[in-house]
Amino acid sequence: MVEFVGIAEIREMLGGVSRARASVVASRRDFPEPYQRLIMGQIWRKSDVESWIKKHRPDLADDSK
Repeated sequence: MVEFVGIAEIREMLGGVSRARASVVASRRDFPEPYQRLIMGQIWRKSDVESWIKKHRPDLADDSK
């Protein structure tokens, strides 16, 4: 099953950063493209975001999975 995350979940995945900071990170050119843009906001595949974090923020990566 594919899991999706929004900016609130990405905030937590990035260690509890502010919504503004999470939005800045998500707008980086090297951040995964959103899976879908909805009225409520963008959503990403959780696995894409986890891969990005593992590569760009290894100190935050959850390697227990």
